[in-house]
Amino acid sequence: MPQLLLQPFLSLPLSLRYMLLSALGFALMSACVKLVSQYNIPVLEIVAFRAIISLVLSYWAVRRKQLSIWGNHKLWLIARGVVGALALICVYYAITTLPLAEATILQYLHPVFTAILATLFLKERIQLSTMVCIILSLIGLLFIVQPSALFTSNLLGNMAQTSPISLPPFSILAALTGALGSAIAYVIVKKLSTSEDPAVIIFYFPLIALPLSICLLGNNFIMPNAEAFTLLIFVGVFTQVGQIGLTKAMQTEDASKATAFSYIQVVFSIILGWFVFAEIPSIFTCLGGALIISGSLVNVLLKR
Repeated sequence: MPQLLLQPFLSLPLSLRYMLLSALGFALMSACVKLVSQYNIPVLEIVAFRAIISLVLSYWAVRRKQLSIWGNHKLWLIARGVVGALALICVYYAITTLPLAEATILQYLHPVFTAILATLFLKERIQLSTMVCIILSLIGLLFIVQPSALFTSNLLGNMAQTSPISLPPFSILAALTGALGSAIAYVIVKKLSTSEDPAVIIFYFPLIALPLSICLLGNNFIMPNAEAFTLLIFVGVFTQVGQIGLTKAMQTEDASKATAFSYIQVVFSIILGWFVFAEIPSIFTCLGGALIISGSLVNVLLKR
C-alpha cells in the first residue's frame, strides 16, 4: 500500500522529486518560523537557532562521508554562506510580518533572478519552458502585490474592494531582497556543485550564519519557553530537509530549471497558512498562485 501511494512520486524525474522534497521542507520551516515569532522571539535569534541545528547536522553529514569540512574553494564557500545568511534574515523578516502565502510567493521571484544570473555567469541558456514559467510567475506576483493599481475594470475593481490587500512596503522589500540573495546563493551553489560535495556546501551556510546572526542580535536575546524551543528545533530540522533536496536538485538540473520546480512550495504554504494561521488567501492571491503553479506545470511538461 505505501509503495502504491508513492508510485506517482517515484515516477517523476529525479530533479523534480528532490525539489518537491525541498519545497515541503521549506514550507514547514516557514510555518514554524511564523509560529515561533508569535512568542516574541527575534528574527535574528530564530536564524541563530536554525544555524546551530543545521551546523550540527551538517557537520555530522560531512564527517559521515569522511570529507574535509573546509572544502576546496573556500572563498566561494564563504561567499555562499554570507549571501545565504543575509538573504535568510530578509526572508524570515518577511515571513513574520506578512501572511504566509504572500510571503512565500514574493520570495519566489528568485527563479527569475536565478535564470538571469545563471545566463550571465554560468553561461546557461534559458529554455522556452523556463521563460514561460518566469512570465506567468511574474504576472502572478503582480496580481498579489498591487492588484488595485493594475486593474481598472469595474469587475476587478469591485473584487479589489472586497478583497483589499495592504502589504507593508518594507516587508515586500525584505521579501524581494531575500529572493535576490537566494538567487545569488543558488548560482554559487551551482558553480560549486562541480567541485564540492553537497554536504560541504550545506555546512558552510550555518558556519557563517551562526556568528553573523549572534553578532547582529546583540543583547536582544529572549529565552524561549518549551513550546518555542520545540518550534526552533523543527525550524532547523525542516531547513536541513529543504537544503538537502535543493542541493541535490541543483546537481541534477540547470540552475534556472531546477529552481523553477520549487514553485510547488506556494501550494504548501497556502495550505499551511489556511489551516494553521487561519489566513484565507484573497482572490488575487489565488489568481496569482494559480498562474505561478501553471507556469511550474508548463515547465515540467515541456521538459518531459
